[in-house]
Amino acid sequence: MLNYGLTVTSHTDWSIDLSVRSLSVGNKVVFAKDKKSISPGPRAKEVVPQTKGEAYSYIVEKYWTVAEVTDDNTATLITRRGKKHTVSLDDPRLRHANLWERWMYSDRFPKLTQAVEQDN
Repeated sequence: MLNYGLTVTSHTDWSIDLSVRSLSVGNKVVFAKDKKSISPGPRAKEVVPQTKGEAYSYIVEKYWTVAEVTDDNTATLITRRGKKHTVSLDDPRLRHANLWERWMYSDRFPKLTQAVEQDN
């Protein structure tokens, strides 16, 4: 029987396993990237001034696609511009994109075919 991450504990209780451990190639994910600069952009969240007030620390959500999942508990993610990042599946900054994000920001998620074309 195939397991699609669905867990049934009773006839009325359905839950979906959205842990990043259930990632597979092509999944759309969101990675909360830590950044620092003197002028945070419009997508910056949790903006905090640094101690001397000359710059800011903040988080920007990056919309990436899973290119590879390895046995050593890591995943290779690709960006819109074709860069590759290797991230641990245990990283708390990594999560599945929810339905709203996949629909609303669909143009921000790279297609795997774009990444292959950029490699050639």
